[in-house]
Amino acid sequence: MTERKRHWGTTLDAFLSEDGMREAARAEAVTRVIAWQLAQEMERQGITKAALAEKMHTSRAQVDRILKAKGNVTIDTLQRAAALVGRELRLELV
Repeated sequence: MTERKRHWGTTLDAFLSEDGMREAARAEAVTRVIAWQLAQEMERQGITKAALAEKMHTSRAQVDRILKAKGNVTIDTLQRAAALVGRELRLELV
């Protein structure tokens, strides 16, 4: 099979696994979903980015990075943000 058609007919999981990117893509997706849920809860409660930043003792720019899931957003940071909007971040091994 030519290099150009190498991945035709494969699943996304197979493609990512073959290229060694599956776990990184999964971690990125989970982080983005949590950030989206956090943003939804902030909107529901009427909490602004500036207010959350003040509660977290950080900058609004850092809250933007958290909500956009950009950079190295740690579990600790997500747990703190979740707690400040009255929610709990749960992680589990499956």
